[in-house]
Amino acid sequence: MKNHLKRIASPRTWLINRKSNTFITRPKPGAHSFEHGISLGVILRDMLHVASTMSEAKKILNSKNVLVDGSRVKDHRRIVGLFDVISLPDIEKQYRIVLDIKGRLELIEIDAKESTHKICKIVGKTILKKGKIQFNLHDGKNIISDKDARVGDSFVVTLPTKEVESVLSLNPGATIFLIQGKHSGDVGVLKEFKDNNALYTKDNVDVETAKGYLFVVGLKGKTQITLRKE
Repeated sequence: MKNHLKRIASPRTWLINRKSNTFITRPKPGAHSFEHGISLGVILRDMLHVASTMSEAKKILNSKNVLVDGSRVKDHRRIVGLFDVISLPDIEKQYRIVLDIKGRLELIEIDAKESTHKICKIVGKTILKKGKIQFNLHDGKNIISDKDARVGDSFVVTLPTKEVESVLSLNPGATIFLIQGKHSGDVGVLKEFKDNNALYTKDNVDVETAKGYLFVVGLKGKTQITLRKE
């Protein structure tokens, strides 16, 4: 597999300068799709600007603590994606990856308390031995839990322990975040379902979208995590 791809051909969700250099580091396949993930080295250099070259980014990863969801990462090609938390303990900074109002990946700074929590969408369920249920999450995590939850709901997970703190159900009244489609990046309140589609309200306007594009992030118009820059 190639280690690089042309900037001009990179996903439209990558908030990068497409004309500065011909190539950009290709993330290794991992928990996130290329649409919703980007390599950690590119984040350090092109988005956080804590490194001016990829060589500097590699040195930072090898010599300093760079945490993703509370665990140290050294690989500059590690894919980091939607709602992942990046922590730089040496400078006491924490960031979360979100989608901006145009559906592009961006980093927003969060405080230390918020960096210990993450919202994960349930994308599958597996029945294990003795009836235990394993929940498969959007970021590749698999968590065994006795929580009453369905595919499409979200877990509020503590970091780095990966304990399920609460369930955010995909029901009318839920605060939802659009992660795909032409309304990607929208935040609204779920109103109702129409077969495989959903109707949500944003700024007193009803919008219809695919049910699979919804990501529950809170209840009654409030969000459990920060989604926008101050």
